[in-house]
Amino acid sequence: MSLPLDGKRILVTREQEKATDFANKITNLGGEPIQVPLINITCKRPINGDFAQQLSNCNWIFFTSGNGVSCFFQFVKHDAVALENVVQTKIAVVGNKTDLKLKEITGRSADFVPSSFDAETMAEEFLSQYPTDDHFLLVRGNLSRHVLPERFKQSNKTFTMLEVYETHKNVKAKPLLQYAITDTKVHYITFTSPSTVESFVDLIGVRNVAPCVCIGTTTEQRAKELGFSKVLTAKDFTINGMINCIKQDVMKRKDEKK
Repeated sequence: MSLPLDGKRILVTREQEKATDFANKITNLGGEPIQVPLINITCKRPINGDFAQQLSNCNWIFFTSGNGVSCFFQFVKHDAVALENVVQTKIAVVGNKTDLKLKEITGRSADFVPSSFDAETMAEEFLSQYPTDDHFLLVRGNLSRHVLPERFKQSNKTFTMLEVYETHKNVKAKPLLQYAITDTKVHYITFTSPSTVESFVDLIGVRNVAPCVCIGTTTEQRAKELGFSKVLTAKDFTINGMINCIKQDVMKRKDEKK
């Protein structure tokens, strides 16, 4: 009995630490994952890294990625006063995966998760549910989007931004990426963030490549801006959503050949 992704070579471009789970899901469905991590994530101690002081002044902490959760607590765990403040502070996360990372590290679940896993929905739903004059701490990376700060500024909310990680292009991946696209001839390219799209284009440009599958509308928009013409987008902004998107496209192509 054939599997949904039998014979399909799928390029996985996300950072190495998170690629294995994605690759395993592809393998379990009969596909051949080709892992070429196009970005590197590194934690950085913020310049304004007095965590105890930052946390004592805020009512909510916002995390828009699992990387933000991991790097934030990598620094906070060494500060007993800051840790105590975290316990007393409510936490908002952008989606289920970020919530799982929070629970893995701290043992607690988030107090707020939006219905759709993107910053736009997060901002609108949060402000609708919590119209109070709280102070927010926005945990970010160097390439994080400005949706939350801009929306909170429009609503006259008080917030502090704290940059705890950096995303960089993985220049060492260029030969392997070139091989995957030119010689291996992948059937699908997966992008889990605008950063992975940008790194791909910076390294080898946009060619007559296979369809790209994006985790959400923000990544989709960036892919189209940079010249990708065959773009598929997951309805559910998760890895499982991306895989379902690929499965549906494979089935559609089979039906068209009948």
